[in-house]
Amino acid sequence: MNEAMPKMMEKIRELRDTALEEGVLSLKVKELIALGMAIAKQSPYCIVTHVINASHAGATKEEIWDVCRVAILMGGGPSVAYSRFAMKAVYEMGNI
Repeated sequence: MNEAMPKMMEKIRELRDTALEEGVLSLKVKELIALGMAIAKQSPYCIVTHVINASHAGATKEEIWDVCRVAILMGGGPSVAYSRFAMKAVYEMGNI
């Protein structure tokens, strides 16, 4: 994508960086929100990315499990299935 659409990808990175700037909500909280949305929207790539980013921002596995529960509330049965991507990522990281 970077090679095929460099200008577009640069703008997407700028949008991401702006949205994740520290503000009233911390980076950790924003990454946990993004994780819940990724689960509810059924995006495995985004789920794994936001588990990693949330962990680097200080999230614990218990906080990630709580996010999975809220995503299941908001996304229904399919979010149960997609929560497994978050759980697998946590277990593969091993240090959360």
